Amino acid sequence: MPAPGENMRINGDRLWDSIHEMAEIGPGIAGGNNRQTVTDEDGEGRHLFQRWCEEAGLTMGVDEMGTMFARREGTDPDALPVYVGSHLDTQPTGGRYDGVLGVLGGLEIIRTLNDLGIKTKHPIVVTNWTNEEGTRFAPAMLASGVFAGKHDLQWAYDRTDAKGLKFGDELERIGWKGEEKVGDRKMHAFFELHIEQGPILEAEGKDIGVVTHGQGLRWIQCTVTGKESHTGSTPMPMRKNAGRGLALITELVHEIAMKHQPNAVGAIGHIDIYPNSRNIIPGKAVFTIDFRSHLMEVIDAMLNEFNERAPKLCEDIGVTLETEIVGQFNPPAFDKNCVAAVRNAAERLGYSHKDIVSGAGHDACWINDVAPTAMVMCPCVDGLSHNEAEDISKEWATAGADVLFHAVVETAEIVE
Repeated sequence: MPAPGENMRINGDRLWDSIHEMAEIGPGIAGGNNRQTVTDEDGEGRHLFQRWCEEAGLTMGVDEMGTMFARREGTDPDALPVYVGSHLDTQPTGGRYDGVLGVLGGLEIIRTLNDLGIKTKHPIVVTNWTNEEGTRFAPAMLASGVFAGKHDLQWAYDRTDAKGLKFGDELERIGWKGEEKVGDRKMHAFFELHIEQGPILEAEGKDIGVVTHGQGLRWIQCTVTGKESHTGSTPMPMRKNAGRGLALITELVHEIAMKHQPNAVGAIGHIDIYPNSRNIIPGKAVFTIDFRSHLMEVIDAMLNEFNERAPKLCEDIGVTLETEIVGQFNPPAFDKNCVAAVRNAAERLGYSHKDIVSGAGHDACWINDVAPTAMVMCPCVDGLSHNEAEDISKEWATAGADVLFHAVVETAEIVE
């Protein structure tokens, strides 16, 4: 299939202006955004995106999960569309670029094709997935998960936020509950542009991350049970300190992850200590371990080592350990042809690049199960994301969107 000429570039100024116009909706308190899913602000951002899509000549479809699909027709009515996009919802204290860059980078592809008068064989569909962040309604990547058959639609509708409000009710309230059945669409391919949300590209001076894999994960909820007793009057040899079990396991998790480098990580995030009093030795600690790798065999190896060693550590200090897997996601390997399209685009355009593993979950990770998929990443300052101080440069955004443009248009096939 013919590739776009290297002189074909997106309009970086227009993309940058659109990103910052979207950021005016749901402003944060420190320069970022609070545009959480299915809030009034999310609805307002959707209307702005819809207006831009209509101005670009696109037709809008909306499914039962509120995901928006803006379509530019191709010349072959029987050709499956090439999809491109990400999400417009943010964290409560989110940045301006996480997700938004991928949606508006997709829109910029359409605007550029219109500017250049280029037609493609395959339709191109710019997509805004609902509730990627999962911050208000867990889990993350909710709509793409329903699309890929990972979650039941009614189960998704019944997810509740901290106030007890249901996702389905809130989606309907803001007016973005569509009638199109979720998952009915068939894709020729899907591409997602995203900021890295990590420090590697900036540290190595690379313009583009060619994402070959996503990370899989296992969340292990652990309950260490000891015996509550007075911190002042209980002799050290007679203590059954659940907090000490937590400390030993924390070090074990770090040791196991370090043993399986590179690209394996492990940490304990959420922790509850009982009774959480200054002068009582903890009788119970409940906490969650997060192990991740892009290789299933590494995840299995880390789990196996943990299961072999952790109970003995607890037994040796007189406490007990119970574990339960409360979250799991197998590592996706992105489609080799789509990945090659991204890599070839970076080389054709003269951008420095490296293969990279996505440390965070993205809608592309679910869609990879139902369509050939790949991701493009650009650097972000200090690797910071999910923070109002999240920052990228216009040049990074432009480079990422240029590569996205070339990979998508090559896959959609230019009509000479």
